[in-house]
Amino acid sequence: MQNQTFMRREILQIPQVTRNLLENGMAPVVAAAQQLRQAQPRFLVTTARGSSDHAATYLKYAFELSMGLPVASVGPSVASIFAAPLKLDGAAFLGISQSGQSPDIVSMAKAASDQGAVCVAITNDIMAPLARQCHHSIDIRAGCEFSVAATKTFVSSVVSGLALLAHWQEDKPLLDALHRLPAQMEKATKNHWPELLEAMQNRRSLLVLGRGPGFAISNEAALKFKETCQIHAESYSSAEVLHGPVAVLSQGDVVLALSARDAAEAAINGVADQLAARGGKVFVTSDSAQKAEPLEFVATGHPLTDPLLLIVSFYAFIERLARARGLNPDQPRNLRKVTETV
Repeated sequence: MQNQTFMRREILQIPQVTRNLLENGMAPVVAAAQQLRQAQPRFLVTTARGSSDHAATYLKYAFELSMGLPVASVGPSVASIFAAPLKLDGAAFLGISQSGQSPDIVSMAKAASDQGAVCVAITNDIMAPLARQCHHSIDIRAGCEFSVAATKTFVSSVVSGLALLAHWQEDKPLLDALHRLPAQMEKATKNHWPELLEAMQNRRSLLVLGRGPGFAISNEAALKFKETCQIHAESYSSAEVLHGPVAVLSQGDVVLALSARDAAEAAINGVADQLAARGGKVFVTSDSAQKAEPLEFVATGHPLTDPLLLIVSFYAFIERLARARGLNPDQPRNLRKVTETV
């Protein structure tokens, strides 16, 4: 369609981008996984910003849940501004950046390499400084992303990391689940959540909840509310929201609970129902909550891939919400595509 936004086109490209990555982009993933398997790192550190950092959070939970490998997010400024050496001998390092350009991310990768970590870059530009600084570079193969708000690059970054995990562990069920994703993503792009769109038409704020890998999806969703719709969205773990943030909830306030088919589903649904009972207008991506209003979802059959389809449906929703509010999601206020920080 001629009047489609770049963001909409790129959301619709997600299934094919994922298929291409899984079918044609696994050689560097396998090579990195082989070295990591041999190195047997004691822990993994990640460095990223923005949507890429949300991808890193997703992968933190995936690696910890699947391998029992502790994962820590390291602030890039530790290397770039404070020049503080970290003791990373015997560690693995994962740098995630769609552009691979930001000087602080590159500085942290160099510091990790200098300290003896096995360094892996996940990026959309394998000629970028980040890729050149790491031992292995995984090309997410997302192609050009013209919309300022990241969509297909976020999904491809997560898929790349999950593929690295699957090959490292030689985890056939996860590999099979990854290869089912493109067809499932096609279905997820058709979920537009009209009930939530109607509820958010004139709203200025909301809470977004998740847990485990779904918390990373909650963080990404909250960012997109801000970027594309100028809506103040706060992301919380469903385990934390009742410890204080619930104090801001007023009668009729909107809450989006991103519940996946994993061990946290019942816990998230329980909190969603509590917030609905307190007067919140709560929407949940599950069919087993009692009081919260269900939103359509596509199940993947694997707990490490299921949360990822929630963001595909969310992207389809948020692009429509931005246009319904008279905004152009391709040109968020005060933002540009590549942000270089030191």
